[in-house]
Amino acid sequence: MISNLERYKIDLNALISKGIQLENAIQCECFPGDFQKEVKKTLGENTNDFIKNLPDFISDYQLWYSEAKTLIKQLLPERLEDFVRIYEKPKTRKSITRENYCIEDYLKGINITIGYEKKKIAGPEDAIPVFRQQLAILKSVKKRFESSLFDIQQLVQADLFDSELDAARELNKNKFTRSAGALAGVVLERHLSQVCNNHNLKIKKKEPSISDFNDTLKNSSVIDTLQWRFIQHLSDIRNLCDHNKEIDPTIEQVDELITGVIKIIKTMF
Repeated sequence: MISNLERYKIDLNALISKGIQLENAIQCECFPGDFQKEVKKTLGENTNDFIKNLPDFISDYQLWYSEAKTLIKQLLPERLEDFVRIYEKPKTRKSITRENYCIEDYLKGINITIGYEKKKIAGPEDAIPVFRQQLAILKSVKKRFESSLFDIQQLVQADLFDSELDAARELNKNKFTRSAGALAGVVLERHLSQVCNNHNLKIKKKEPSISDFNDTLKNSSVIDTLQWRFIQHLSDIRNLCDHNKEIDPTIEQVDELITGVIKIIKTMF
């Protein structure tokens, strides 16, 4: 079975390749003549096919941004804010200039001119170096894989969680619902503990429960009320498996718990 480490590498390489295509696309959209001449120096008669197969930046960027953002959040969280800031317009911005033009401006097709002669102040071409900054941040994630300083603890832990949840599914399939639910609950508890550690949140209790972790994350605004309720619902099913000896959990309830835990560990960091 492919490991999470290998999965991350595959996803990262695909996103970098897509980013390079988008970099070519935005250059072609802004400077079609100059870009075609440069490409022709290398590809010659294959230039037209190369340009024809370029993605549409405006259509394809959002998906690339969302996937890259998720990967950076997991593997290089200290650069996440920089990555997002490059996309979003500054909240304190009073006017658009070449220095603060962002990708969000490009997607809206914003051009800024001044005076009767419409002297250009800022425009789509100013998004090219901005996008290159985003791509450079994504590429730096790859360097982290190659560094001996890269902490793979969470990736190894993710592999362990996957194996435990596979075991929980097998137990539930064979009608060992309490054992399956208890195992899935342990995975959820460990993951929420890791999320709290990631955000430097301390739990006062010596042996905190899922609810304790959940409340701490909500009170610290790491998760919203909807996420809190979802986790609390999973915790209720886990407690039914662990503590309530009068009512047996159903296979459907435990399957809901396992599916919910998978969602949490894949989307909450």
